[in-house]
Amino acid sequence: MDICYNKLFKILIDRNLKKTEFAKMVGISQNTLAKLSKNEFVSMEVLVKICRGLDCTPNDIMEILPLDNK
Repeated sequence: MDICYNKLFKILIDRNLKKTEFAKMVGISQNTLAKLSKNEFVSMEVLVKICRGLDCTPNDIMEILPLDNK
């Protein structure tokens, strides 16, 4: 796992938005919403839609995790 969208879901909780309402509002599919929930990579286009819809920046919705050096 290289990325974490916990910040995004915290914003949704703070704004009292359900995930499905949020997906419709910003114009993303349920499959994309599932990817976000699993901390999987999504396209830059999706990130732009989310940031425009929530009036925020990528730093507000995601965190890039450090590499695990084993």
